[in-house]
Amino acid sequence: MNLRLLKRLSLPLILAGFGLPPASTARAADEIPPELKYRVLRRVPLEGETGWDYLVASGEKRRLYVTRGTHVSVLDADSGDVVGKVADTPGVHGVALAPALGRGFTSNGRDDSVTIFDLKSLAPIGKVKTGANPDAIIYEPVTRRVFVFNGRSKDATVIDAERDTVLGTLPVGGKPEFAAVDGAGMVFVNIEDTNELIAIEAKSMTIKSRWPLAPGTDPTGLAIDPKSRRLFVGCGNKQLVVVNADTGKVVTTLDIGAGVDAVEFDALAGGIFTSNGVDGTLTLARQESPEKFRGVDTVPTQKGGRTMAFDSWTRHIFIVAAKYGPPPAATAEQPNPRPPILAGSVSLIELAPLAEVR
Repeated sequence: MNLRLLKRLSLPLILAGFGLPPASTARAADEIPPELKYRVLRRVPLEGETGWDYLVASGEKRRLYVTRGTHVSVLDADSGDVVGKVADTPGVHGVALAPALGRGFTSNGRDDSVTIFDLKSLAPIGKVKTGANPDAIIYEPVTRRVFVFNGRSKDATVIDAERDTVLGTLPVGGKPEFAAVDGAGMVFVNIEDTNELIAIEAKSMTIKSRWPLAPGTDPTGLAIDPKSRRLFVGCGNKQLVVVNADTGKVVTTLDIGAGVDAVEFDALAGGIFTSNGVDGTLTLARQESPEKFRGVDTVPTQKGGRTMAFDSWTRHIFIVAAKYGPPPAATAEQPNPRPPILAGSVSLIELAPLAEVR
């Protein structure tokens, strides 16, 4: 049997071997569960000085997709080597994977389009127009549709992933951010400028619910545990808001670092991770039951490390960061210019459970 598969299948037994108590058992506030002790395993240099946005890990396929402005770099998730790239993706933000169809999709903010590519060859096989400035993108497996969330036009473009045709456009009432699916036909997306979370029925392409996220504000990252029906929303006011995916009720909030962008969930260990770009940290929390959550650790990463991917196959975490020079002088066209990325400073930070780092 494949060693990595053996490790994956054995994880529940390993956790039991640590003598972890059930969720109802009291635990010291400062005790970190062994399976959630993460540290930086390595840093892998990445090519170029262009920026990046979303990262996507494909699990057992062992590929890591890193968006790099004009293209998507595709890395071997084990070695860190670049194995190919997806071209013709101007201003790319996100990547959605449809393994059952052998296809991938990128949201291209600079020309308001989605590039469709072959998962094996990585070659582009089509292009579809979207709303203005497509950002978050996600594949919904029940309907085999791709939902593309457009930041400037404040709507969602819905694409038939098999026929490469636009099925419709759905106004979402604000600027959409990260999205998540429950695997049962529902799509969830944060609305950043209205501090809401909305639930979309994929088949009818209609908004079923709009839920306020108070006390959270400026929501960005979003992850879901389909089993417990809990959504995890990373908010700009340093709050992780846990929401009931059926009722929209805020279950609890947890403190996280500053500058959160991405949120990921580990179904095997109940881990919830937020990547915090301003602090340069990774916040770790744990779901001990559908009603009980707690923060467990904060791990230094690197300032600017805001987006993240969780590899469900190895339980490793990937974050991209870079070093910056002084910003150029402000102009009327660019009142808040971005500082330049220093040559050779872009790197992939890989974090792993502590037992693998030693």
